[in-house]
Amino acid sequence: MRRVAIIGRIVVAIVGLVSSTGCHAGPRSVSPNDPASPLRLERTIALTDVKGRIDHLALDLADRVLFVAEYGNGSVDRVDLASGKVTGRIAGLHEPQGVAYLAAARRLVVASGDGSVRFYAGDDLHEVARLELGDDADNIRIDPRNGHVVVGYGSGGLAVIDPDTPRVIGRLTLPGHPEGFRLIGARVLVNVPDRGVIVAGDIDSGRVTARWPTGTHRLNFPLSVASSGGWFAVAYRLPAALARYDAASGAQLSMQGICGDADDLFVDDARIYVVCGAGHVDVVSVTPTRMATVRVTTASGARTGLFAPELHRLFVAAPARGEVAASISVLVTR
Repeated sequence: MRRVAIIGRIVVAIVGLVSSTGCHAGPRSVSPNDPASPLRLERTIALTDVKGRIDHLALDLADRVLFVAEYGNGSVDRVDLASGKVTGRIAGLHEPQGVAYLAAARRLVVASGDGSVRFYAGDDLHEVARLELGDDADNIRIDPRNGHVVVGYGSGGLAVIDPDTPRVIGRLTLPGHPEGFRLIGARVLVNVPDRGVIVAGDIDSGRVTARWPTGTHRLNFPLSVASSGGWFAVAYRLPAALARYDAASGAQLSMQGICGDADDLFVDDARIYVVCGAGHVDVVSVTPTRMATVRVTTASGARTGLFAPELHRLFVAAPARGEVAASISVLVTR
């Protein structure tokens, strides 16, 4: 939501000031070229003629194609990972935010700030269908049970879309605009930062089942769920912290400081990857007794990404800075 985004930018400035004074020392930073780094920089892919903030990413795993939502540029780029080149662009969009790829139908789904959800052919990117949700269509998830498209939007809701029709076939009403959310079967866990809560719900029945207040920690944007479904992780911006919660009860399992301006979060077995605009990816190793962090440097403003466990790759998007073009860093997990 735009109001929350403005607050977030103010908080990032405060966090950056605090960090620069050394008041909160974090883990030692390492370069992705350092042998001790858990992430190795494989290559950097330039995104030419892209200005402004970059939002979510999506992957066509079969064809090794990455889709990049370029919020500030009003475009979505199609990036061929084999050649490292941009091979197509959708232009003229209003604040594209969420992107997802429907592998079976070979369709790209794009959700934008004007409330539109558009479907494109994956090969030549021509528009094949469009829906209007009303306002601020944002994150997208694909329900693995049935291929339905779940989109967060507006002042508080998730819309369930049948992509074959396409039409909205279900809704879940929320107390505020949804940010990061994840599906566990019919169950959904949703960050609602402008209300300071994490919400659990059922997308089949359209019913909220639990609300867990975040207390003194606010601006909870990214959320990810462990493969077991037993716990989930949330990154906060105020103060900058990473928390793990029991997925059934919402009970807090752990809490620790992390890098500032967290916008994406991924869980892979015993690791958590937190992508932060402060210029780091915090790689947190989770064990039954402790959580150890290695901070890998990226670029200022590189706050969004996508983790592809099948490829053992973490893609991190960096916006243009001065004469330096926007880019995608391809990081290999090790």
